[in-house]
Amino acid sequence: MYPAWLVPVLGSGLIIAIIATFHILPSHLATGSFWFNVWLERKAYKENRPELLQFLKKYVLLILIFCFVYGSITGVWIWFSATVSSPRAISSLIHNYVWGWATEWVFFIIEIVAIYVYYYTFGKIDGQHHLRVGWTYAWGAWISMVIITGILAFMLTPGKWLETGKFFDGFFNPTYWPQLFTRTALMFSVAGIYAIIVASRLDNPDLKVEITRKAALWGIGGLIFGAIFAYWYILKLPPEAKNLVFGGELPYLKTLLKVAVIMGAVVGVYYVVFGLIAPHLSNPVVGIIVAIILFLGIGAGEGFREGVRRPYIINYFMYGSSQVIARSIPPKGVEEEVSKLNENGYLSVLYYLPEQLRTITENNKLEVGRILVVHQCAACHTLEPNGLLRPLPKLLSGMEKDDIRDLLDSLGDYAYMPPFIGTDEEKDAAAAYLATLAK
Repeated sequence: MYPAWLVPVLGSGLIIAIIATFHILPSHLATGSFWFNVWLERKAYKENRPELLQFLKKYVLLILIFCFVYGSITGVWIWFSATVSSPRAISSLIHNYVWGWATEWVFFIIEIVAIYVYYYTFGKIDGQHHLRVGWTYAWGAWISMVIITGILAFMLTPGKWLETGKFFDGFFNPTYWPQLFTRTALMFSVAGIYAIIVASRLDNPDLKVEITRKAALWGIGGLIFGAIFAYWYILKLPPEAKNLVFGGELPYLKTLLKVAVIMGAVVGVYYVVFGLIAPHLSNPVVGIIVAIILFLGIGAGEGFREGVRRPYIINYFMYGSSQVIARSIPPKGVEEEVSKLNENGYLSVLYYLPEQLRTITENNKLEVGRILVVHQCAACHTLEPNGLLRPLPKLLSGMEKDDIRDLLDSLGDYAYMPPFIGTDEEKDAAAAYLATLAK
Protein backbone atom coordinates (compact mmCIF):
# COMPACT_ATOMS: atom_id res chain seq x y z
CA MET A 1 0.00 0.00 0.00
CA TYR A 2 1.05 3.57 -0.68
CA PRO A 3 0.89 6.36 1.91
CA ALA A 4 -2.56 7.97 2.14
CA TRP A 5 -3.34 11.55 1.08
CA LEU A 6 -5.27 13.33 3.82
CA VAL A 7 -6.91 16.65 2.86
CA PRO A 8 -8.38 18.47 5.88
CA VAL A 9 -11.96 19.79 5.64
CA LEU A 10 -12.33 19.31 1.87
CA GLY A 11 -11.31 15.66 1.52
CA SER A 12 -9.35 14.21 -1.38
CA GLY A 13 -12.50 13.08 -3.22
CA LEU A 14 -13.90 16.61 -3.35
CA ILE A 15 -10.55 18.00 -4.55
CA ILE A 16 -10.57 15.58 -7.48
CA ALA A 17 -14.23 16.35 -8.26
CA ILE A 18 -13.59 20.12 -8.40
CA ILE A 19 -10.50 19.76 -10.60
CA ALA A 20 -12.20 17.23 -12.90
CA THR A 21 -15.20 19.50 -13.44
CA PHE A 22 -12.94 22.45 -14.25
CA HIS A 23 -11.10 20.23 -16.72
CA ILE A 24 -14.15 18.78 -18.46
CA LEU A 25 -15.50 22.18 -19.54
CA PRO A 26 -12.40 23.22 -21.57
CA SER A 27 -11.67 19.67 -22.71
CA HIS A 28 -15.17 19.20 -24.15
CA LEU A 29 -15.00 22.67 -25.70
CA ALA A 30 -11.67 21.75 -27.28
CA THR A 31 -13.19 18.56 -28.67
CA GLY A 32 -16.47 19.95 -29.97
CA SER A 33 -15.57 23.45 -31.10
CA PHE A 34 -13.63 22.58 -34.23
CA TRP A 35 -16.52 20.66 -35.78
CA PHE A 36 -18.41 23.96 -35.66
CA ASN A 37 -15.27 25.73 -36.87
CA VAL A 38 -14.63 23.63 -39.98
CA TRP A 39 -18.32 23.71 -40.89
CA LEU A 40 -18.39 27.51 -40.64
CA GLU A 41 -15.01 27.91 -42.39
CA ARG A 42 -16.16 25.73 -45.29
CA LYS A 43 -19.26 27.91 -45.55
CA ALA A 44 -17.07 31.03 -45.56
CA TYR A 45 -14.99 29.77 -48.50
CA LYS A 46 -18.00 28.49 -50.41
CA GLU A 47 -19.92 31.78 -50.10
CA ASN A 48 -16.84 34.05 -50.14
CA ARG A 49 -17.56 35.59 -46.73
CA PRO A 50 -14.36 36.86 -45.07
CA GLU A 51 -16.33 38.18 -42.08
CA LEU A 52 -16.98 34.60 -40.97
CA LEU A 53 -13.24 33.97 -40.99
CA GLN A 54 -12.71 37.02 -38.77
CA PHE A 55 -15.15 35.55 -36.24
CA LEU A 56 -13.45 32.15 -36.42
CA LYS A 57 -10.07 33.63 -35.62
CA LYS A 58 -11.49 35.21 -32.45
CA TYR A 59 -13.24 31.96 -31.54
CA VAL A 60 -10.09 29.90 -32.03
CA LEU A 61 -8.10 32.33 -29.87
CA LEU A 62 -10.55 31.69 -27.02
CA ILE A 63 -10.13 27.93 -27.52
CA LEU A 64 -6.36 28.25 -27.65
CA ILE A 65 -6.15 30.22 -24.40
CA PHE A 66 -8.96 28.64 -22.40
CA CYS A 67 -8.56 25.02 -23.48
CA PHE A 68 -4.83 24.73 -24.00
CA VAL A 69 -3.77 26.80 -21.01
CA TYR A 70 -6.40 26.24 -18.31
CA GLY A 71 -7.51 22.90 -19.74
CA SER A 72 -3.97 21.58 -19.94
CA ILE A 73 -3.10 22.79 -16.44
CA THR A 74 -6.18 21.15 -14.92
CA GLY A 75 -5.37 17.98 -16.86
CA VAL A 76 -2.03 17.82 -15.06
CA TRP A 77 -3.81 18.53 -11.77
CA ILE A 78 -6.15 15.59 -12.37
CA TRP A 79 -3.24 13.23 -12.91
CA PHE A 80 -1.48 14.49 -9.80
CA SER A 81 -4.51 14.51 -7.48
CA ALA A 82 -5.83 11.16 -8.72
CA THR A 83 -2.42 9.57 -8.37
CA VAL A 84 -1.83 10.70 -4.78
CA SER A 85 -5.45 9.97 -3.82
CA SER A 86 -5.84 6.54 -5.50
CA PRO A 87 -2.37 5.39 -6.54
CA ARG A 88 -3.27 1.69 -6.79
CA ALA A 89 -6.28 2.44 -8.98
CA ILE A 90 -4.20 4.62 -11.31
CA SER A 91 -1.54 1.90 -11.38
CA SER A 92 -4.16 -0.68 -12.38
CA LEU A 93 -5.48 1.54 -15.18
CA ILE A 94 -1.98 2.17 -16.51
CA HIS A 95 -0.99 -1.50 -16.35
CA ASN A 96 -4.17 -2.52 -18.18
CA TYR A 97 -4.32 0.36 -20.66
CA VAL A 98 -0.78 1.65 -21.06
CA TRP A 99 -1.02 1.42 -24.88
CA GLY A 100 -4.43 3.11 -24.72
CA TRP A 101 -2.97 6.05 -22.80
CA ALA A 102 0.03 6.15 -25.14
CA THR A 103 -2.25 6.29 -28.18
CA GLU A 104 -4.35 9.03 -26.59
CA TRP A 105 -1.23 11.10 -25.90
CA VAL A 106 -0.23 10.80 -29.55
CA PHE A 107 -3.58 12.28 -30.61
CA PHE A 108 -3.30 14.94 -27.90
CA ILE A 109 0.04 16.01 -29.39
CA ILE A 110 -1.69 16.14 -32.79
CA GLU A 111 -4.31 18.44 -31.22
CA ILE A 112 -1.70 20.79 -29.80
CA VAL A 113 0.30 21.05 -33.02
CA ALA A 114 -2.83 21.39 -35.19
CA ILE A 115 -4.45 24.22 -33.22
CA TYR A 116 -1.27 26.32 -33.21
CA VAL A 117 -0.78 25.74 -36.93
CA TYR A 118 -4.47 26.50 -37.53
CA TYR A 119 -4.47 29.77 -35.60
CA TYR A 120 -1.15 31.17 -36.82
CA THR A 121 -1.76 30.33 -40.48
CA PHE A 122 -5.03 32.24 -40.79
CA GLY A 123 -4.68 34.21 -44.05
CA LYS A 124 -1.18 32.85 -44.66
CA ILE A 125 -2.02 29.63 -46.51
CA ASP A 126 -4.78 28.89 -48.98
CA GLY A 127 -8.22 28.05 -47.66
CA GLN A 128 -8.33 24.36 -48.55
CA HIS A 129 -5.02 23.60 -46.81
CA HIS A 130 -6.12 25.62 -43.79
CA LEU A 131 -9.39 23.70 -43.69
CA ARG A 132 -7.48 20.41 -43.72
CA VAL A 133 -5.57 21.53 -40.66
CA GLY A 134 -8.91 22.19 -38.99
CA TRP A 135 -10.18 18.71 -39.90
CA THR A 136 -6.95 17.21 -38.54
CA TYR A 137 -7.57 18.90 -35.22
CA ALA A 138 -11.28 17.98 -35.09
CA TRP A 139 -10.64 14.28 -35.73
CA GLY A 140 -7.59 14.17 -33.46
CA ALA A 141 -9.50 15.69 -30.54
CA TRP A 142 -12.50 13.39 -30.98
CA ILE A 143 -10.35 10.24 -31.27
CA SER A 144 -8.66 11.32 -28.03
CA MET A 145 -12.13 11.31 -26.43
CA VAL A 146 -12.88 7.91 -27.99
CA ILE A 147 -9.89 6.42 -26.19
CA ILE A 148 -10.32 8.14 -22.82
CA THR A 149 -14.00 7.20 -22.67
CA GLY A 150 -13.17 3.51 -22.97
CA ILE A 151 -10.95 3.71 -19.89
CA LEU A 152 -13.44 5.80 -17.90
CA ALA A 153 -16.34 3.50 -18.78
CA PHE A 154 -14.22 0.47 -17.83
CA MET A 155 -14.09 1.74 -14.24
CA LEU A 156 -17.87 1.38 -13.94
CA THR A 157 -18.50 -1.66 -16.13
CA PRO A 158 -15.36 -3.80 -16.62
CA GLY A 159 -17.51 -6.32 -18.50
CA LYS A 160 -15.86 -9.51 -19.71
CA TRP A 161 -12.47 -8.23 -18.54
CA LEU A 162 -13.26 -9.63 -15.10
CA GLU A 163 -13.07 -13.13 -16.62
CA THR A 164 -10.59 -12.69 -19.48
CA GLY A 165 -8.37 -9.78 -18.46
CA LYS A 166 -8.20 -8.78 -22.14
CA PHE A 167 -7.69 -5.19 -23.26
CA PHE A 168 -10.68 -4.86 -25.59
CA ASP A 169 -13.03 -6.89 -23.35
CA GLY A 170 -12.65 -4.11 -20.80
CA PHE A 171 -12.43 -1.24 -23.27
CA PHE A 172 -15.61 -2.00 -25.25
CA ASN A 173 -17.66 -2.54 -22.12
CA PRO A 174 -21.45 -2.24 -21.60
CA THR A 175 -21.45 1.53 -20.94
CA TYR A 176 -18.80 2.49 -23.51
CA TRP A 177 -21.01 3.39 -26.47
CA PRO A 178 -23.73 5.29 -24.56
CA GLN A 179 -21.09 7.28 -22.67
CA LEU A 180 -19.13 8.06 -25.85
CA PHE A 181 -22.26 9.23 -27.68
CA THR A 182 -23.39 11.28 -24.66
CA ARG A 183 -20.06 13.07 -24.42
CA THR A 184 -19.94 13.57 -28.20
CA ALA A 185 -23.39 15.17 -28.21
CA LEU A 186 -22.74 17.37 -25.18
CA MET A 187 -19.43 18.63 -26.59
CA PHE A 188 -21.44 20.38 -29.32
CA SER A 189 -23.62 22.02 -26.67
CA VAL A 190 -20.55 23.31 -24.83
CA ALA A 191 -19.10 24.63 -28.10
CA GLY A 192 -22.37 26.43 -28.86
CA ILE A 193 -22.31 28.49 -25.68
CA TYR A 194 -18.77 29.71 -26.27
CA ALA A 195 -19.51 30.54 -29.88
CA ILE A 196 -22.44 32.70 -28.74
CA ILE A 197 -20.26 34.45 -26.14
CA VAL A 198 -17.68 35.34 -28.80
CA ALA A 199 -20.37 36.33 -31.33
CA SER A 200 -21.99 38.66 -28.77
CA ARG A 201 -18.87 40.85 -28.91
CA LEU A 202 -19.00 41.34 -32.70
CA ASP A 203 -19.53 44.86 -34.02
CA ASN A 204 -21.55 43.65 -37.02
CA PRO A 205 -25.13 43.12 -35.69
CA ASP A 206 -26.24 41.00 -38.66
CA LEU A 207 -23.24 38.70 -38.33
CA LYS A 208 -23.82 38.48 -34.58
CA VAL A 209 -27.42 37.34 -35.10
CA GLU A 210 -26.49 34.86 -37.81
CA ILE A 211 -23.70 33.13 -35.88
CA THR A 212 -25.69 33.17 -32.64
CA ARG A 213 -28.58 31.35 -34.30
CA LYS A 214 -26.30 28.80 -35.93
CA ALA A 215 -24.46 28.13 -32.66
CA ALA A 216 -27.78 27.82 -30.81
CA LEU A 217 -28.98 25.17 -33.24
CA TRP A 218 -25.77 23.20 -32.69
CA GLY A 219 -26.22 23.57 -28.94
CA ILE A 220 -29.88 22.51 -28.96
CA GLY A 221 -29.05 19.50 -31.12
CA GLY A 222 -26.28 18.56 -28.69
CA LEU A 223 -28.63 18.81 -25.70
CA ILE A 224 -31.39 16.76 -27.33
CA PHE A 225 -29.13 13.94 -28.47
CA GLY A 226 -27.15 14.17 -25.23
CA ALA A 227 -30.34 13.60 -23.24
CA ILE A 228 -31.28 10.60 -25.41
CA PHE A 229 -27.87 8.98 -25.08
CA ALA A 230 -27.70 9.79 -21.35
CA TYR A 231 -30.98 7.91 -20.88
CA TRP A 232 -29.43 4.98 -22.77
CA TYR A 233 -26.43 5.21 -20.43
CA ILE A 234 -28.67 5.00 -17.36
CA LEU A 235 -30.43 1.96 -18.81
CA LYS A 236 -27.04 0.23 -19.18
CA LEU A 237 -26.01 0.82 -15.57
CA PRO A 238 -25.35 -2.35 -13.54
CA PRO A 239 -28.28 -3.44 -11.31
CA GLU A 240 -26.35 -2.50 -8.16
CA ALA A 241 -25.78 1.02 -9.49
CA LYS A 242 -29.44 1.43 -10.40
CA ASN A 243 -30.39 0.37 -6.90
CA LEU A 244 -28.08 3.01 -5.42
CA VAL A 245 -29.84 5.69 -7.47
CA PHE A 246 -33.46 4.59 -7.73
CA GLY A 247 -33.71 2.11 -4.86
CA GLY A 248 -33.08 4.71 -2.18
CA GLU A 249 -29.64 3.43 -1.12
CA LEU A 250 -27.90 6.74 -1.91
CA PRO A 251 -30.52 9.51 -2.33
CA TYR A 252 -27.90 12.13 -3.17
CA LEU A 253 -27.23 10.39 -6.50
CA LYS A 254 -30.80 10.99 -7.63
CA THR A 255 -30.40 14.62 -6.51
CA LEU A 256 -27.27 14.97 -8.64
CA LEU A 257 -29.12 13.49 -11.59
CA LYS A 258 -31.96 15.99 -11.14
CA VAL A 259 -29.49 18.89 -10.88
CA ALA A 260 -27.81 17.81 -14.12
CA VAL A 261 -31.19 17.62 -15.89
CA ILE A 262 -32.33 21.01 -14.55
CA MET A 263 -29.07 22.71 -15.51
CA GLY A 264 -29.34 21.18 -18.99
CA ALA A 265 -32.90 22.51 -19.28
CA VAL A 266 -31.74 26.01 -18.28
CA VAL A 267 -29.05 25.90 -20.96
CA GLY A 268 -31.71 24.76 -23.45
CA VAL A 269 -33.93 27.73 -22.54
CA TYR A 270 -30.94 30.03 -23.04
CA TYR A 271 -30.37 28.64 -26.52
CA VAL A 272 -34.03 29.12 -27.45
CA VAL A 273 -34.47 32.62 -25.99
CA PHE A 274 -31.08 34.23 -26.59
CA GLY A 275 -30.10 32.08 -29.54
CA LEU A 276 -33.23 31.76 -31.68
CA ILE A 277 -35.95 34.16 -30.50
CA ALA A 278 -33.89 37.22 -29.56
CA PRO A 279 -30.26 36.67 -30.60
CA HIS A 280 -29.65 40.44 -30.63
CA LEU A 281 -30.06 40.41 -26.82
CA SER A 282 -27.21 37.97 -26.20
CA ASN A 283 -24.25 39.46 -24.37
CA PRO A 284 -21.07 38.16 -22.70
CA VAL A 285 -22.42 38.53 -19.15
CA VAL A 286 -25.45 36.32 -19.75
CA GLY A 287 -23.31 33.88 -21.69
CA ILE A 288 -20.79 33.56 -18.86
CA ILE A 289 -23.61 33.03 -16.34
CA VAL A 290 -24.97 30.21 -18.50
CA ALA A 291 -21.45 28.76 -18.83
CA ILE A 292 -21.31 28.67 -15.01
CA ILE A 293 -24.69 26.92 -14.95
CA LEU A 294 -23.32 24.45 -17.47
CA PHE A 295 -20.31 23.97 -15.21
CA LEU A 296 -22.61 23.08 -12.30
CA GLY A 297 -24.53 20.65 -14.50
CA ILE A 298 -21.30 18.97 -15.59
CA GLY A 299 -20.18 18.75 -11.96
CA ALA A 300 -23.45 17.06 -11.00
CA GLY A 301 -23.22 14.66 -13.93
CA GLU A 302 -19.63 13.70 -13.15
CA GLY A 303 -20.50 13.29 -9.47
CA PHE A 304 -23.28 10.94 -10.51
CA ARG A 305 -20.92 8.95 -12.76
CA GLU A 306 -18.38 8.61 -9.96
CA GLY A 307 -20.97 7.84 -7.27
CA VAL A 308 -22.69 4.93 -9.00
CA ARG A 309 -19.42 2.93 -8.76
CA ARG A 310 -19.55 2.79 -4.99
CA PRO A 311 -18.22 0.96 -3.05
CA TYR A 312 -15.60 0.34 -5.75
CA ILE A 313 -13.21 2.59 -7.63
CA ILE A 314 -12.96 -0.07 -10.35
CA ASN A 315 -16.28 -1.85 -10.18
CA TYR A 316 -16.26 -5.38 -8.76
CA PHE A 317 -12.44 -5.35 -8.74
CA MET A 318 -10.96 -2.73 -6.39
CA TYR A 319 -12.57 -1.02 -3.39
CA GLY A 320 -12.58 2.75 -3.54
CA SER A 321 -11.45 3.87 -0.11
CA SER A 322 -8.96 1.18 0.93
CA GLN A 323 -7.83 0.34 -2.65
CA VAL A 324 -7.82 -3.33 -1.72
CA ILE A 325 -8.34 -5.80 -4.58
CA ALA A 326 -11.71 -7.45 -4.01
CA ARG A 327 -11.67 -10.01 -6.81
CA SER A 328 -9.12 -12.32 -8.40
CA ILE A 329 -8.39 -11.98 -12.12
CA PRO A 330 -6.56 -15.27 -12.94
CA PRO A 331 -5.59 -14.33 -16.55
CA LYS A 332 -3.81 -11.25 -15.17
CA GLY A 333 -2.20 -13.14 -12.28
CA VAL A 334 -4.05 -10.92 -9.77
CA GLU A 335 -5.40 -12.36 -6.52
CA GLU A 336 -7.99 -10.88 -4.20
CA GLU A 337 -6.49 -9.41 -1.01
CA VAL A 338 -9.39 -9.16 1.44
CA SER A 339 -9.03 -12.59 3.07
CA LYS A 340 -5.25 -12.27 3.31
CA LEU A 341 -5.38 -8.83 4.94
CA ASN A 342 -8.13 -9.89 7.33
CA GLU A 343 -5.80 -12.66 8.48
CA ASN A 344 -2.42 -10.89 8.45
CA GLY A 345 -3.62 -7.36 9.13
CA TYR A 346 -3.87 -4.20 7.05
CA LEU A 347 -0.81 -2.84 8.86
CA SER A 348 1.26 -5.63 7.30
CA VAL A 349 1.20 -3.87 3.91
CA LEU A 350 1.90 -0.34 5.19
CA TYR A 351 5.61 -0.54 4.48
CA TYR A 352 6.35 3.04 5.52
CA LEU A 353 5.22 2.67 9.16
CA PRO A 354 7.94 2.95 11.84
CA GLU A 355 8.57 -0.17 13.90
CA GLN A 356 6.83 1.20 16.99
CA LEU A 357 3.51 1.39 15.14
CA ARG A 358 3.54 -2.07 13.59
CA THR A 359 2.37 -3.76 16.77
CA ILE A 360 -0.73 -2.37 18.50
CA THR A 361 -0.32 -1.49 22.18
CA GLU A 362 -2.34 0.55 24.66
CA ASN A 363 0.08 3.44 24.15
CA ASN A 364 -0.18 3.60 20.36
CA LYS A 365 -3.71 2.29 19.86
CA LEU A 366 -5.26 5.65 19.00
CA GLU A 367 -2.44 6.59 16.63
CA VAL A 368 -2.63 3.25 14.82
CA GLY A 369 -6.42 3.57 14.70
CA ARG A 370 -6.05 6.99 13.11
CA ILE A 371 -3.70 5.57 10.45
CA LEU A 372 -6.18 2.78 9.65
CA VAL A 373 -9.08 5.24 9.43
CA VAL A 374 -7.13 7.57 7.16
CA HIS A 375 -6.31 4.71 4.81
CA GLN A 376 -9.76 3.15 4.73
CA CYS A 377 -12.13 6.07 5.31
CA ALA A 378 -10.54 9.42 4.41
CA ALA A 379 -11.01 9.03 0.64
CA CYS A 380 -14.78 9.37 1.15
CA HIS A 381 -15.04 11.08 4.56
CA THR A 382 -13.43 14.03 6.31
CA LEU A 383 -12.26 13.71 9.89
CA GLU A 384 -13.20 17.23 11.04
CA PRO A 385 -16.64 18.29 12.35
CA ASN A 386 -16.71 21.10 9.77
CA GLY A 387 -15.59 18.82 6.95
CA LEU A 388 -17.42 19.16 3.65
CA LEU A 389 -17.25 15.52 2.59
CA ARG A 390 -19.47 13.31 4.81
CA PRO A 391 -17.71 14.29 8.08
CA LEU A 392 -17.24 11.29 10.39
CA PRO A 393 -17.70 13.29 13.65
CA LYS A 394 -21.27 14.15 12.57
CA LEU A 395 -22.07 10.70 11.18
CA LEU A 396 -20.87 9.01 14.39
CA SER A 397 -22.09 11.66 16.82
CA GLY A 398 -23.24 10.15 20.10
CA MET A 399 -21.96 6.64 19.35
CA GLU A 400 -19.79 4.76 21.84
CA LYS A 401 -16.76 2.66 21.00
CA ASP A 402 -18.65 -0.67 21.15
CA ASP A 403 -21.35 0.68 18.82
CA ILE A 404 -18.70 1.84 16.37
CA ARG A 405 -16.96 -1.53 16.58
CA ASP A 406 -20.21 -3.26 15.65
CA LEU A 407 -20.64 -0.78 12.81
CA LEU A 408 -17.21 -1.62 11.42
CA ASP A 409 -18.14 -5.31 11.40
CA SER A 410 -21.30 -4.61 9.42
CA LEU A 411 -19.95 -2.12 6.84
CA GLY A 412 -19.90 -4.71 4.06
CA ASP A 413 -23.65 -5.20 4.48
CA TYR A 414 -24.30 -1.73 3.06
CA ALA A 415 -24.49 -1.64 -0.74
CA TYR A 416 -22.46 1.57 -0.96
CA MET A 417 -19.79 0.79 1.68
CA PRO A 418 -16.73 -1.45 1.37
CA PRO A 419 -15.97 -3.71 4.33
CA PHE A 420 -13.48 -2.51 6.89
CA ILE A 421 -10.44 -4.69 6.23
CA GLY A 422 -8.08 -5.94 8.91
CA THR A 423 -7.78 -8.09 12.00
CA ASP A 424 -10.07 -7.82 15.03
CA GLU A 425 -7.30 -6.02 16.88
CA GLU A 426 -7.04 -3.44 14.10
CA LYS A 427 -10.80 -2.94 14.10
CA ASP A 428 -10.64 -2.29 17.84
CA ALA A 429 -7.95 0.32 17.30
CA ALA A 430 -9.95 2.00 14.53
CA ALA A 431 -13.10 1.97 16.69
CA ALA A 432 -11.18 3.54 19.58
CA TYR A 433 -9.98 6.38 17.37
CA LEU A 434 -13.40 6.89 15.76
CA ALA A 435 -14.93 7.11 19.24
CA THR A 436 -12.74 10.16 19.89
CA LEU A 437 -14.19 11.77 16.74
CA ALA A 438 -17.73 10.92 17.84
CA LYS A 439 -17.13 12.91 21.03
